Amino acid sequence: MKLELFDFIDETLALIEERKESIENVANSLEKFFTDSFFIKDHFLNVNYRIKSPESLREKILRHNFYIKYKTPENLLNNLSDLIGFRIECRFIEDENKIYKDIMKLFDIKCENGFYTNPLNSNIMLQLDEKQPQKQKNGFEIYKIDGKYCKDGTCINFELQIKSLVNVFWGEIDHRILYKNFNYMLTEDFFRDIMSSIKDNLSMIDRQLMLVYNHLNGMDASNSLTKKVQLQALLSKIIHDIYIVKIRQEIGFVVDFKKSTDVIVNYIFMKGGPEESENYSVNFLRILNRLNDIGKNDISFNRYINFEREIFFNDDFTRKIGSSILEIINKDFRWNLFFRIIFEIEEGNNAEDFEGFMIFIRYRFHENLMMILENKNIEESQKEEIVTCVLETIATTFSKEVDVDFLSDCSIKSLNYNIGKLFTDIHSFDDWIERKEGILDVILNHDF
Repeated sequence: MKLELFDFIDETLALIEERKESIENVANSLEKFFTDSFFIKDHFLNVNYRIKSPESLREKILRHNFYIKYKTPENLLNNLSDLIGFRIECRFIEDENKIYKDIMKLFDIKCENGFYTNPLNSNIMLQLDEKQPQKQKNGFEIYKIDGKYCKDGTCINFELQIKSLVNVFWGEIDHRILYKNFNYMLTEDFFRDIMSSIKDNLSMIDRQLMLVYNHLNGMDASNSLTKKVQLQALLSKIIHDIYIVKIRQEIGFVVDFKKSTDVIVNYIFMKGGPEESENYSVNFLRILNRLNDIGKNDISFNRYINFEREIFFNDDFTRKIGSSILEIINKDFRWNLFFRIIFEIEEGNNAEDFEGFMIFIRYRFHENLMMILENKNIEESQKEEIVTCVLETIATTFSKEVDVDFLSDCSIKSLNYNIGKLFTDIHSFDDWIERKEGILDVILNHDF
């Protein structure tokens, strides 16, 4: 005959399954509420939640003798504080207190039993009379707040935690290595010493990351060019280091692609347009997070690059450059690596990213030519004619070799500088017509 305890567990799990839809609706409502309430805060990152799994609940009932304590499944659910677990994530440990203070300001309407609600959604209540952060059994602190969502006479409990990125990682270690390790008690002192050391190191990493972040944000706005150069140089090195290791592991040798990573970073920073380019710190963190994911993944360097559709070109320049690259992209390893890096960092549609990069290359030459012709005594339509002619010649020069180094920053700057010198004595459209062939011939034979 089955113990009544296990009947109690089965009945509790059945009750949760019966209320599954309403529980999920409450969880979604709470996620939206906290996201909408704090997304404008710089120290806020995101909200995550989990609904307690049957396995976790079964283990908790057994571990804490809930059958004896609560008698019925209904009573258990009414008193289970973490049926839904929410986690508000922030960047740094000191940001946890900032989020907590934001919550205190928002939930300023006192209810009964130490609960407080807010003017935006009175169905949501938090227990804010308890001291925070709380001390855990392992000796470390955590911001953990009991809450409940009450509507139409029904209340569902939830637990709200506030965690920095470092403490999210620490929480996983603590939960998986200690809480879930049933051999832990045999060597408790040893484990505690090791885990305490790990926690100290994570706190040090948190402080270092905060110093980097504050340095990036604290750079003077008038020195934005220096800021951009510093961030791009750092990202270029990170990309290079990540891929150099993966290439060596899979292929057994390395290739020199430092110039390529510089171009890739320049493109990524410019891709969002002028408005996004001004917010270098945000862009830097976005790319850094993506590179962190890439670093954990396996990458194959011996597969073809495929496109979802036919590539669209805006003009003859992008068509000639792009077509030349497409012919060789799955034959030349450096070209393949170049675009593989771009496509992995800028997740999404390969065809769109390829088209975007062609526009970026055109922009690098087009803007320089427009600056060269800006103060010349030449009509706008004539300037466009000159620019189109020069761009087509640059594309022809590229298509002779189709070398990835042609698109390096130093190569583009060198060619743009030399084109500027060629136009020094061009003051009118007649001057251009007179010296056109000589100028185009120099560009055509440019040694990059």
